Amino acid sequence: MDIQVSALGAIVALVIAIILILRRVSPAYGMIAGAFIGGIVGGIDVTNTVNIMMEGAKEMIPAVLRILAAGVLAGVLIDSGAAASIAETIVRKLGETRALLALAVATMILTAVGVFIDVAVITVAPIALAIASRTKLSKSAILLAMIGGGKAGNIMSPNPNTIAASDAFHVSLTSLMAAGIIPALFGIVVTYLLAKQLVHKGAPVANTRKATGNEHKELPTFLAAIVAPIVTIVLLALRPAFDIAIDPMIALPVGGIVGAIAMKQAKNINDYAVSGLSKMSGVAIMLLGTGTLAGVIANSSLKNAIIGGLAHSGLPAYLLAPISGIFMSGATASTTAGTAVASSVFGATIIGLGVSALAGAAMVHAGATVLDHLPHGSFFHATAGSVHMEIKERLKLIPYESLVGMTLTVISTLIFGVFQFFGS
Repeated sequence: MDIQVSALGAIVALVIAIILILRRVSPAYGMIAGAFIGGIVGGIDVTNTVNIMMEGAKEMIPAVLRILAAGVLAGVLIDSGAAASIAETIVRKLGETRALLALAVATMILTAVGVFIDVAVITVAPIALAIASRTKLSKSAILLAMIGGGKAGNIMSPNPNTIAASDAFHVSLTSLMAAGIIPALFGIVVTYLLAKQLVHKGAPVANTRKATGNEHKELPTFLAAIVAPIVTIVLLALRPAFDIAIDPMIALPVGGIVGAIAMKQAKNINDYAVSGLSKMSGVAIMLLGTGTLAGVIANSSLKNAIIGGLAHSGLPAYLLAPISGIFMSGATASTTAGTAVASSVFGATIIGLGVSALAGAAMVHAGATVLDHLPHGSFFHATAGSVHMEIKERLKLIPYESLVGMTLTVISTLIFGVFQFFGS
């Protein structure tokens, strides 16, 4: 579009969206309202503002369809008990003497195989609380271990954030998942070291005899539980390995269905799919709202001002990728929304600056983990509730979480920005 919103309008759009989300307005509505008000303040009429918002939302449709399809896999993993089985096995194998590492790894793997990061934390939390009560670990230590592990897993997962980045940059989902592996390993190490510093800081965990919260049902075996993610990853890997393209919209539900059959739960596939769809529908709706905000920002002079400021600073052009991810994750307090907005708004520009599509997607994606835990997002409150933590204490974890996210971002930028840029 030739119509351009002023930089002030784009800033107003972001500020209004943040204020509304902080006031517990639905993120989708908050971003739609922010986009509309920002367009008007930015100097364009109602009709053109709506058109820009519609165009932005339209860009999100492919990601939305794939995310809805991913609901089958998510439903199978969560409702069948597969996720809990995987988490319990990992923690049991690593042992209580390495409890913090076990919790971080368990949450990382759950998130990496397709469980939402907040759901992964909630799934592992009962195990973490039981271990913490026996080993005298603080709530802060176990929660940071789970959050850091979740962040590490999130950048190498088939989750909505990764799907949004791969769609916007037109790169293989598997390739983008693989791009997060090395940064994730560094993230796990930093998470473990930071969590150890918090072992005796903050509120202790009260004694509890409840072990996992899953005693009411029999969990599937570990081997049966990992069939769904393995089948999904194998199907997605056919494209880079053998040039056989299987779209995530097919691979994700097929993996879930095969996994349900392996766990002898074929009769429950429809129930799992319905449950998974309900879990994904909120994210899909949020992404449409995110698209309207992205449309306004993409058609504003704010984007040009950010690019111009980066150019005048003398910093390398590839830094636009992680910086945009950080900035947008802070504005939306969401990895998915932050990744989607940054990828949609800055993706073409990043590629135009000579950065490869995969490198740009990886750096934006990693950057979106730096501030996705701010209090105006749901992740902050869901994770606090998972370990019954007071908000005041939860706020103290923000700098540590940001350090984990920054580790992922720095390593990703070194790999895909510094080394690749100078090697090209």
